[in-house]
Amino acid sequence: MQGTWLMRCGVLGMGLFILSCGAHSGPGTVSVPKPHAACTPELYGAGLFTTGAWDFFMAFSPDQQRILFGRADDAFERYTLLETRRTREGHWSAPQRPRFATDWSNADPHVSPDGRTVYFISNRPQPGEPGPRASYDIWTASLGVDGEWGDAQRLPAPVNDPSRDEWSPAIAANGNLYFGGEREGTLGGSDLWVSRWVDGAYQPPENLGAAINSTVHELEPWIAPDESYLIFSALRRQEGLGGYDLFISRKVDGAWEPAKRLCEGINTRASEYNHSVSPDGTWLYFSSTRAFTGAVGERFDVPRDDRNLQGLGNGTGDMYRIPLIELGL
Repeated sequence: MQGTWLMRCGVLGMGLFILSCGAHSGPGTVSVPKPHAACTPELYGAGLFTTGAWDFFMAFSPDQQRILFGRADDAFERYTLLETRRTREGHWSAPQRPRFATDWSNADPHVSPDGRTVYFISNRPQPGEPGPRASYDIWTASLGVDGEWGDAQRLPAPVNDPSRDEWSPAIAANGNLYFGGEREGTLGGSDLWVSRWVDGAYQPPENLGAAINSTVHELEPWIAPDESYLIFSALRRQEGLGGYDLFISRKVDGAWEPAKRLCEGINTRASEYNHSVSPDGTWLYFSSTRAFTGAVGERFDVPRDDRNLQGLGNGTGDMYRIPLIELGL
């Protein structure tokens, strides 16, 4: 991807800064993890969601029977959205591109709490434009009565800035839209913003302020459905451990508390990003560039093909998860 800065998914020390992909929310209120405790996540989705390729982000339907996720090419210049569904036999189907993302570069899926709408980013052209845009905008697609996704629709201004990137849209139950972006009013680099849903329309984006944003890059938000807390990634923040780290902020009496880094084990000297919480509030999922050691856990490729595991821990994004209860909930 071309731009004033290039960031996706946590490769550092290679002249490439990488911004991660997306967030997901589910219905109901979930407890908030405690920062800075030690914790031990497990590799997740071997052979399907974790393959040694550029695997990033998992966006669940509310019933957790279908999952949207991202994968990039080797150069990390083109992004593909894929969908898998739980079969009658209890396996996951072979991933396919959903109808709304069969072409162009698409990333950062986030399913709304009611499961009816997916938010994502794309460089696809507007009708009448000759080719891909130089920046990424936020698009949506809705679920039809047949259970299939409809065509993509670009969100209008003031959410999308036609000359700048928008990243990782995340939607609260009341319709408020959170996302990352570098735009006028930033505290430094990419900040996190909210565009409030009022009377059927999105309002001008508001900067989430110094409790969350800093002079470095704050990126993808994951907002709790009731907006009680926010988990986000940040690049080389002063209190971080590595390249990208995960942080959390609670909303108390309508104001965001100063963000705190999540525990070691989730955060490492590598990079962590692409986080989401399962709709039932049981698991925190995220991607990490850490070296892989230990067992791969449950295999998700049916039939099994060990070629799907080549490259695990090679510095691309492998998927991990950890029970929220292990974080002291």
